[in-house]
Amino acid sequence: MEGDLFSGFSNGTQVDGKVMQTFQKSFVQVQDILDQNRLLINEINQNHESKIPDNLTRNVGLIKELNNNIRRVVDLYADLSSSFSRSMETSSEGESSGILKSNGKSSQKRIRSG
Repeated sequence: MEGDLFSGFSNGTQVDGKVMQTFQKSFVQVQDILDQNRLLINEINQNHESKIPDNLTRNVGLIKELNNNIRRVVDLYADLSSSFSRSMETSSEGESSGILKSNGKSSQKRIRSG
Protein backbone atom coordinates (compact mmCIF):
# COMPACT_ATOMS: atom_id res chain seq x y z
CA MET A 1 0.00 0.00 0.00
CA GLU A 2 2.84 2.43 0.75
CA GLY A 3 3.98 2.25 -2.86
CA ASP A 4 0.48 3.26 -3.96
CA LEU A 5 0.30 6.17 -1.53
CA PHE A 6 0.38 8.85 -4.23
CA SER A 7 -0.44 6.83 -7.34
CA GLY A 8 -3.68 8.63 -8.23
CA PHE A 9 -2.68 11.88 -6.65
CA SER A 10 -1.24 14.09 -9.35
CA ASN A 11 -3.95 14.07 -12.05
CA GLY A 12 -1.39 14.33 -14.82
CA THR A 13 0.80 16.88 -13.02
CA GLN A 14 4.39 15.75 -12.73
CA VAL A 15 5.60 15.73 -9.14
CA ASP A 16 9.30 15.57 -8.35
CA GLY A 17 10.42 12.20 -6.95
CA LYS A 18 12.32 13.96 -4.16
CA VAL A 19 9.11 15.69 -3.06
CA MET A 20 7.32 12.34 -3.06
CA GLN A 21 10.08 10.78 -0.94
CA THR A 22 9.80 13.64 1.55
CA PHE A 23 6.02 13.17 1.78
CA GLN A 24 6.36 9.44 2.23
CA LYS A 25 9.08 9.84 4.88
CA SER A 26 6.88 12.29 6.81
CA PHE A 27 3.86 9.98 6.64
CA VAL A 28 5.98 7.10 7.95
CA GLN A 29 7.15 9.32 10.84
CA VAL A 30 3.55 10.25 11.63
CA GLN A 31 2.47 6.61 11.56
CA ASP A 32 5.34 5.63 13.88
CA ILE A 33 4.34 8.33 16.37
CA LEU A 34 0.67 7.31 16.19
CA ASP A 35 1.64 3.68 16.84
CA GLN A 36 3.66 4.81 19.85
CA ASN A 37 0.67 6.86 21.05
CA ARG A 38 -1.54 3.79 20.88
CA LEU A 39 0.88 1.95 23.19
CA LEU A 40 1.05 4.94 25.54
CA ILE A 41 -2.74 5.18 25.72
CA ASN A 42 -3.03 1.46 26.47
CA GLU A 43 -0.50 1.78 29.29
CA ILE A 44 -2.22 4.90 30.65
CA ASN A 45 -5.56 3.06 30.67
CA GLN A 46 -4.09 0.03 32.43
CA ASN A 47 -2.44 2.23 35.05
CA HIS A 48 -5.67 4.13 35.59
CA GLU A 49 -7.70 0.93 35.99
CA SER A 50 -5.18 -0.50 38.47
CA LYS A 51 -5.64 2.50 40.81
CA ILE A 52 -2.17 1.77 42.22
CA PRO A 53 -0.66 5.10 43.38
CA ASP A 54 2.72 4.50 41.69
CA ASN A 55 1.00 3.67 38.41
CA LEU A 56 -1.19 6.76 38.62
CA THR A 57 1.90 8.86 39.30
CA ARG A 58 3.61 7.28 36.27
CA ASN A 59 0.63 8.36 34.15
CA VAL A 60 1.62 12.01 34.60
CA GLY A 61 4.83 11.41 32.64
CA LEU A 62 3.10 9.20 30.10
CA ILE A 63 0.44 11.84 29.43
CA LYS A 64 3.16 14.49 28.97
CA GLU A 65 4.89 12.20 26.47
CA LEU A 66 1.57 11.65 24.68
CA ASN A 67 0.98 15.41 24.47
CA ASN A 68 4.49 15.97 23.07
CA ASN A 69 3.88 13.27 20.47
CA ILE A 70 0.63 14.92 19.44
CA ARG A 71 2.49 18.22 19.02
CA ARG A 72 5.06 16.46 16.83
CA VAL A 73 2.30 15.01 14.63
CA VAL A 74 0.69 18.45 14.27
CA ASP A 75 4.07 19.94 13.32
CA LEU A 76 4.73 17.19 10.78
CA TYR A 77 1.32 17.73 9.18
CA ALA A 78 1.91 21.49 9.09
CA ASP A 79 5.26 20.92 7.36
CA LEU A 80 3.62 18.50 4.93
CA SER A 81 0.94 21.03 4.12
CA SER A 82 3.52 23.74 3.42
CA SER A 83 5.65 21.40 1.32
CA PHE A 84 2.62 20.26 -0.64
CA SER A 85 1.54 23.85 -1.32
CA ARG A 86 5.05 24.82 -2.42
CA SER A 87 5.34 21.81 -4.72
CA MET A 88 1.97 22.55 -6.31
CA GLU A 89 2.92 26.22 -6.81
CA THR A 90 6.21 25.18 -8.38
CA SER A 91 4.41 22.66 -10.55
CA SER A 92 1.85 25.19 -11.78
CA GLU A 93 4.57 27.78 -12.43
CA GLY A 94 6.43 25.19 -14.51
CA GLU A 95 3.29 24.46 -16.52
CA SER A 96 2.53 28.11 -17.20
CA SER A 97 6.07 29.29 -17.98
CA GLY A 98 7.44 26.39 -19.95
CA ILE A 99 7.09 22.78 -20.83
CA LEU A 100 7.04 20.09 -18.18
CA LYS A 101 9.40 17.31 -19.19
CA SER A 102 8.63 13.72 -18.28
CA ASN A 103 11.04 14.00 -15.33
CA GLY A 104 8.95 16.84 -13.86
CA LYS A 105 11.49 19.60 -14.54
CA SER A 106 10.39 22.57 -16.55
CA SER A 107 12.11 23.65 -19.70
CA GLN A 108 11.77 27.16 -21.08
CA LYS A 109 10.75 27.41 -24.70
CA ARG A 110 12.18 30.42 -26.44
CA ILE A 111 9.82 32.23 -28.76
CA ARG A 112 11.55 34.09 -31.58
CA SER A 113 10.20 37.42 -32.62
CA GLY A 114 9.85 38.40 -36.27
